[in-house]
Amino acid sequence: MTDVRDNQPLTPAVFHILLALSSGDRHGYAIMKQVDADSQGRVTMGPGTLYGSLKRMLDAGLVVESGERIEPAIDDKRRVYYAISGAGSQALGAELERYRRLVELTSGRGLTPITLADG
Repeated sequence: MTDVRDNQPLTPAVFHILLALSSGDRHGYAIMKQVDADSQGRVTMGPGTLYGSLKRMLDAGLVVESGERIEPAIDDKRRVYYAISGAGSQALGAELERYRRLVELTSGRGLTPITLADG
């Protein structure tokens, strides 16, 4: 698991989970649906990957269990909601900055998916 203090890149699963939680608390199935929407179907996350990642993220302090319920009257009480923590927000911000620098670097070199495909 990536430790925020070591400033290492996030795994794709951790990145997408943090991105999904950046707009609000979600339960597991809602995280999977948000990852699918955010990636336009390019990233599929099964329950094993999701819950294994969430456990490691909880242990690392990147996410916390949230007591909030979106719609308490209709919500299944067994659902566990997760929220991004301060450390998770910092890790996501560092990853986004890493991506921004890469885009800047490649743009400065005139590299685009089209120029690379043309070889």
